[in-house]
Amino acid sequence: MLQMKNPNKIESTPDSSVGADEKRTPVLEYKEIIPEKVDEDNVKPGKCNRAKAVISDRLNTISMTELYDTTYPARAAIVDGFLYAGTYLFVGAPKIGKSFFMAQLAYCISTGNDLWDFKTHRGTVLYLALEDDYARLQRRLSDMFDVEENDKLHFATKAKMLSDGLDRQLENFIKEHNDVRLIIIDTLQKVREVTSDRFSYASDYEVVTKLKEFSDAHNICILVVHHTRKMESEDSFEMISGTNGLLGAADGAFVMVKKKRTDNSATISVVGRDQQDQELSVQFDVDHCIWKLVKLETEMWKPKPDPVLEQIASFVNEANPVWSGTASELLEAIPGIDKKANVLTRYLNAKTSRLLNEYGIEYSAMERTPSRREFSLRLVGKE
Repeated sequence: MLQMKNPNKIESTPDSSVGADEKRTPVLEYKEIIPEKVDEDNVKPGKCNRAKAVISDRLNTISMTELYDTTYPARAAIVDGFLYAGTYLFVGAPKIGKSFFMAQLAYCISTGNDLWDFKTHRGTVLYLALEDDYARLQRRLSDMFDVEENDKLHFATKAKMLSDGLDRQLENFIKEHNDVRLIIIDTLQKVREVTSDRFSYASDYEVVTKLKEFSDAHNICILVVHHTRKMESEDSFEMISGTNGLLGAADGAFVMVKKKRTDNSATISVVGRDQQDQELSVQFDVDHCIWKLVKLETEMWKPKPDPVLEQIASFVNEANPVWSGTASELLEAIPGIDKKANVLTRYLNAKTSRLLNEYGIEYSAMERTPSRREFSLRLVGKE
């Protein structure tokens, strides 16, 4: 089973470069994503439920101040404005072109080619094509992309069930390929256990939650292919087969719909926590077996330029790709930033994802000493 561990936070002393008259709180660093597993082997027989109840009686809370003073890993963009780290559903009726789009998306990310008007971030992709065989994959991919080599796109046509070791298989793959960005599971039904309550909200929620825990732990995207139900609805997301537990646990979903099965055109509705809701009109290119974007119903929303991040991006560049020091030292190096040292540290903690995804700069808290609290800024690029 996929496990979660409690975050390990390390307290540190305030930055000595800040004036002594400023009141400071200890700064925390989010070191681990997976929480520690409770050792149930030491629980006496018959006491297991009671032990769990005692643990759950006390809430593990965090104050707003502690929240701002904690450095969390940046949430990686996989495709700007379209797909981010997390667990997403890609839903559509059988045989309408989902697998062609999955192959197209996987190829774009593994090569760094743009997906339509969306910028991709290159990395290794694992495609679990569990309803295919290698011969069919070979024919399909050669029709789509010719026969150019691509060592960053990997396929498997068999995998274990989610309850029987799939997490270990994925874990081992990630250990062998440290730049994994996307794992596609095609389809959900091929990895979920068959139980009497498989259509219950709790069962659906638990299945996606396990996958989400894994994607969050590794800061990657897991995209799960699933089917729509036969009953139509004005709301595309109500057509997802199963209960609302699937969408409730996921970070977002894509629903592909055709008006008629024989149409070459379709719409893809998108909803998610880290991107705006939108609807895309797409057309299937029969000659090349790829989907082409016809139009976006909603223009991509772009945040306004951030003056602080803009100044940091001008300072951390190809000529000066790495900087480390305290917040006070950064303010001395960039005098145009109008913030106090402690405020700047908290501000950067909250902007780690944007700093990485928009400016290609990695912000990391460093080991603290009693007299200094340092962080680093490193130019890694948007790839």
